Amino acid sequence: MTAQHRERGASAVEFALVLPVLVVLVMGIIDFGRVFNAQQTLTFAARAGARVMVLQNSQSAAVTAAQNASATLGSLPSSAFSVSPTTCTAGTQVTFTVNYTMKGTGFFGNFPLTGTGVMLCGG
Repeated sequence: MTAQHRERGASAVEFALVLPVLVVLVMGIIDFGRVFNAQQTLTFAARAGARVMVLQNSQSAAVTAAQNASATLGSLPSSAFSVSPTTCTAGTQVTFTVNYTMKGTGFFGNFPLTGTGVMLCGG
């Protein structure tokens, strides 16, 4: 058996040892990108909900605006959104929160995410 023949077997073993690490690394990069995108979408939706709450003083309109802004994540139920306080008076801060659980690719599990928007009423 020549030295070149033995080297081919060694490279196959090295590849078999490195492949799982590479697959986990690629799946991690994919999950991170998806989670980062979802977090940005939730933050944008919370800001949109807070803005509508401040301008219209309507909790249902704020939730609808946030649902529309987060449409790329699927249909989020109304229970995923919360507004505090429920009415907007001049000088108070409105905090609009969106909760969402991102389903991962299976390697790293699920990721609970929260988007928050804060604005001043009558400001």
